Amino acid sequence: MPHVTFIHGIGNKPEREQLRQIWLRSLAAAGGLDLGAEGVTSAMVYWADVLHAEPDPNVAAYEAAALDEHGVEADPAADVPTADSADEALFLAGIAAKLGGTLAAAELAAEPQARGTDLALERIPLPWPIKKLFLKNFLRDVHDYLFNADSSPRPGEHYKVRDEIRSRFVRAVKDAPQDDVHVVVSHSMGTVIAYDCLKNVADCPRVDALVTIGSPLGLDEVQDKLDPGYSRRDGYPDFRSSTPWVNLFDRLDPVCGFDPILANDFERGGVKAIDDVQVVNPGSWRHSAVKYLAQAELRTRLAAALGL
Repeated sequence: MPHVTFIHGIGNKPEREQLRQIWLRSLAAAGGLDLGAEGVTSAMVYWADVLHAEPDPNVAAYEAAALDEHGVEADPAADVPTADSADEALFLAGIAAKLGGTLAAAELAAEPQARGTDLALERIPLPWPIKKLFLKNFLRDVHDYLFNADSSPRPGEHYKVRDEIRSRFVRAVKDAPQDDVHVVVSHSMGTVIAYDCLKNVADCPRVDALVTIGSPLGLDEVQDKLDPGYSRRDGYPDFRSSTPWVNLFDRLDPVCGFDPILANDFERGGVKAIDDVQVVNPGSWRHSAVKYLAQAELRTRLAAALGL
């Protein structure tokens, strides 16, 4: 039977099975795509525990997408990572400048550029403490993965962040049924992890399709760390089928808003192959996974990729 592997993004999360059920319910809500009813199995690649001591207990707030009041997927105890080299300092400064600018721009009714759309964008300012907290958490998560930092979230546990998360993703792909369609749905920092494993980890099995939502893969600083397999001309991973890589973005999502279009950055032999799709998420916090999962565009493309 068809299978979907989910992988979450930055910040702390409810525990693995709770999070998987939240994503499934978000897809199915309001007459959407009910994977269980369609005979589609699923799994969640969970990595919040690599950086966080305990799961987020506020499941109801997460599922309700009330993240504007709930800390914006952030851990108040997180610290901005310390740069141990000039390379790390430049990386952090570049990301901070771009995301900081995007957080500011999200308060303006910017005109959409992608796909010739004429979607109205909402002007809802976010308080600076929320922006600062989110930026601090994003910097920590993306830095620790791409620089394979050390993490000791609990006494007696020690991880090399990129090594550990890569192993979890590859294990999940290997454990999935291999005799039917397999689609990866990834959010936020999870899109970087999924891409990195599918492109750069030799023993990671191929999948049929990749769906990225709210992805920071358009940032030059991130692309520069996607060694050894990344190049703009040949950055597209190999898939088991010709189903396109679908990338959904909201221009007021601070994670992807600086450069939301991926087709020109991850070409297949010099040819654009990614289907970039603009959506408009409701409310002031546009990066929420559950808001993307509620989008009809996502549900339609995921159903098509699964052959439903």
